[in-house]
Amino acid sequence: MPQILRSARGHKERKIICPGKHITTIWTREHGHTIWSVIDSMSGSIRHSVKRLVRPQYVRQWQPAKLVGMQRRWLNLHEYQSKGLMEEHGINVQKFIVVDKAEGADEHARSLDAKELVVKAQIHAGGRGKGHFPKSGLESGVHLTKDYSSLPGLISQMIGYELVTKQTPPSGVSVQKVMIAEALDIARETYICIILDPTTQRPVIIGSPIGGMDIEGVAEEHPEQMFREVVNDIQNGPSPDQCERLARNLGFKEDLLDDAASEIASLWTLFHSIDATQLEINPFGETPDGRIVAFDAKIVFDDSAAFRQKRIFAMGEEDAEEDPRETKAKKVGLNYIGMDGNIGCLVNGAGLAMATMDIIQLHGGKPANFLDVGGSATVQQVTEAFRIISSDPQVKCIFVNIFGGIMRCDTIAEAVVSAQKVLKLDTPIVVRLQGTKVDEARKIIEDAEGVAGRLLIEDDLDEAAMLAVKEGQKIEA
Repeated sequence: MPQILRSARGHKERKIICPGKHITTIWTREHGHTIWSVIDSMSGSIRHSVKRLVRPQYVRQWQPAKLVGMQRRWLNLHEYQSKGLMEEHGINVQKFIVVDKAEGADEHARSLDAKELVVKAQIHAGGRGKGHFPKSGLESGVHLTKDYSSLPGLISQMIGYELVTKQTPPSGVSVQKVMIAEALDIARETYICIILDPTTQRPVIIGSPIGGMDIEGVAEEHPEQMFREVVNDIQNGPSPDQCERLARNLGFKEDLLDDAASEIASLWTLFHSIDATQLEINPFGETPDGRIVAFDAKIVFDDSAAFRQKRIFAMGEEDAEEDPRETKAKKVGLNYIGMDGNIGCLVNGAGLAMATMDIIQLHGGKPANFLDVGGSATVQQVTEAFRIISSDPQVKCIFVNIFGGIMRCDTIAEAVVSAQKVLKLDTPIVVRLQGTKVDEARKIIEDAEGVAGRLLIEDDLDEAAMLAVKEGQKIEA
């Protein structure tokens, strides 16, 4: 049962404690209702747009959300894909190949001509080295070997099996590809990162001679070992003097200074050319034989630049870890996250979507998804939203909750009626509309033929949520 507590200003706050959910409850107002929740794994842009509307003291955190599969709300590349991009831009990386089957892996790997190999399962999660494959019995998703003939047997215990780490769901994530790379000794580890700095509103290159570990800890314990260079000329990038100064600050000696400065300049070229918002190399290492190598990379991309970076974003589209419903939603400009409940939600605006999920749970139901149609959705987009929601066999009722502003209620009403007819939905739909063109919207629904009894209109949010939960339970019974 929800607990009723007092906030800092004396308002009542409903805290909904849901096992397995990560909910941030914050205060706002929408026709007297004051419950907003933020699923922690939603896209950074949506999360930011919600959090910037409220004061930090009203934000409260709960447990991790139980989502369907590994949700990706922004482009997330595998390690081998990031290495490939760096290699294309002249940055030194380990030699590597990628395989999707065990057969012939040993022969393919011989092209690396390496004394020792590192074999890495490719999934979007950290902690692979300490992970395990419950079904195949293999311990760790990262292995070192000097025996090429052992590769097929090793990889056969990875591909097609779920790897469980501290960052995956309890059931793990299926491995579809494995990277085989030359194993290199590292004589010294440094750190370098290019990121957009909100303070200066410019890119900044951050470096430290202490790499290969948690950089936040380095910044806290050894702030004097953190160096910054602001890039004022975005088109031309950092000057040669800046690159050389960074190389010196990272501790590279005279014989490697020019090489290190050149690598830093190449990292900037990559950052700029792929519309990245963050490019982090940790470790940026030096080998015993005097090579400078980017051993691992984290790249964050600007989603709004997808139209310029179609090839790169296509890499993410091919990712087998992504929920196919999320892929479909993204293609038509919708924000979707699958959950494990039975009440499908179609809402405009991230905040109202979170409020809708909260109030469903308050009245004993469980949301099946987060779906935000935004403020400019068309009838076709909303129809596709119904198609995506109804494709989930767990959904027993769909709750449409729209506060019309830019997104007019009559557009939603037309889409609801259209979807009901085109998709021939048997699922009951509870519709709650308020705002722009709401009277016209009600008339569209009331006058529609062939939808009687399947479209249930309710003006009050509490009543609408209770009706949706009731209808969902009725179907399940």
